[in-house]
Amino acid sequence: MSDTAAHHDEDAARLAALGYTSEFKRDMSLWANFSLGFTYLSPVVGIYSLFGLLLPVAGPPMIWSLVIVGIGQFLVAQVFSEVVAQYPIAGGVYPWARRLWGRRWAWMAGWIYLAALLSTIASVVYGAGPYLSFVLGVEPSTAATIACALGLIVFATFINLAGTRVLALAAIAGFAAEIVGALAVGAWLLLTHREQTLSIFTDSFGAGAGSYVPAFLAASLLGIYQYYGFEACGDVAEEVPNPGKRIPTSMRRTIYIGGAAAIFVTMALLLSISDFGAVISGEDTDPVGTVLVDAFGETGTRVVFVVILLSFISCAMSLQAAASRLTYSYARDDMIFGSRILKKFSQTRHVPPYAMLGAALIPAAIVIGSQWMPGKALTLIISFGSLGIYVAFQMVVFAALRARVKGWRPSGAFTLGSWGMPVTVAALVYGVSAIFVLVKYTAAAEGAWYERYSLGVSAVVVIAVGLVYMLVSRPHERSDAPHGDAIDAELNPLEHQRRARQIENL
Repeated sequence: MSDTAAHHDEDAARLAALGYTSEFKRDMSLWANFSLGFTYLSPVVGIYSLFGLLLPVAGPPMIWSLVIVGIGQFLVAQVFSEVVAQYPIAGGVYPWARRLWGRRWAWMAGWIYLAALLSTIASVVYGAGPYLSFVLGVEPSTAATIACALGLIVFATFINLAGTRVLALAAIAGFAAEIVGALAVGAWLLLTHREQTLSIFTDSFGAGAGSYVPAFLAASLLGIYQYYGFEACGDVAEEVPNPGKRIPTSMRRTIYIGGAAAIFVTMALLLSISDFGAVISGEDTDPVGTVLVDAFGETGTRVVFVVILLSFISCAMSLQAAASRLTYSYARDDMIFGSRILKKFSQTRHVPPYAMLGAALIPAAIVIGSQWMPGKALTLIISFGSLGIYVAFQMVVFAALRARVKGWRPSGAFTLGSWGMPVTVAALVYGVSAIFVLVKYTAAAEGAWYERYSLGVSAVVVIAVGLVYMLVSRPHERSDAPHGDAIDAELNPLEHQRRARQIENL
């Protein structure tokens, strides 16, 4: 038997000991798994989507939000790495919460995370609309942005339906596009079009006049939106050989490399702006476009935008992959309406096609609905997506903390050892603080009440709908799949021995 076959048999045995038999193919290498997380985190998408919107709010010091949030999310990634190393099951947040706490907690965590993922897909393709319009020579408008966004959803869905191997290749290609878009463009700007000194990183240029702290916290959406995506490495755990070891490595690399690239892109753009006064005052509403046209000319900018678009497409593709695996994981445990359809699996492509279609149709509906909130659509969609993902993340972190207090000690291929408890506590404190900032400071400051409070209201509605559905339909009672056993298995050595024998027998 070859080493590869032996690894696959060992992975299948470990998954069987966790209560599941996978239909996925383990075709995703460590490099492809990292690329999936990197393109989901996507420094190019995150920065190019929000740079022009947030620079007038807080000025150049907004770059420090990338450093602060990067440190906080690294702590969260460490907690996730311990959990996925012990529970390498497709779907990520949902199965992790299920094993750490139980079915009800897991259902709500997965519900919130799924709603946020679908919203984030919509925000990514919506943010790509202006760039695609420019490349195609179409006059930017709400209608054009929506049409372009829908086209990108169709393309990303086509790639995902082609199977794990094609997804892996597309993720690597997307990573290459990200590197060109981030490093090559940034380096060119710094070498040929630098207009400012490093002192600008502590100069607000009049932004946030009167009270700068709220302005900086509002602009922290730049960092908060940037640093998630590492969890996608674990969403496809059943498609990665030796996932308990490789996925934690991919998660850490996603934070290291993605964060460094995001900071570099932001720094290059800031140092290349010649007139911050025009940006802060609102006279220059597209500082990214202004910088790129000045540095590359119209034809060169069109080429750069093509590269940027590839980053948007690969990001949307990675998000869809994560959302479809979560949906499939839910449906496999009969935890959501339509489970009979959503858990169907294509034996030809080795993907869940109906779960994938759901990850296309719902974001498309959000994009179409955005026409009734022009001007604020991107910020509102991004804010809700970020908030939902942060809430779901912290539900897993809190579950891990609770499990630790009750006796759980991670036993996967990656553990934090004695650092586990302090890192988990710090990750929870950071996450709750980020949620507070999102709700209080990043909502629309002007407009009707439903615009100012739409972020908090939308989150409450999603949670309320999930609670009502869970209480009425009781989906968490439909499956006897393993749940809440992290603590029990830790406290009961016989359970460990039973599972070890089961792995050996398989």
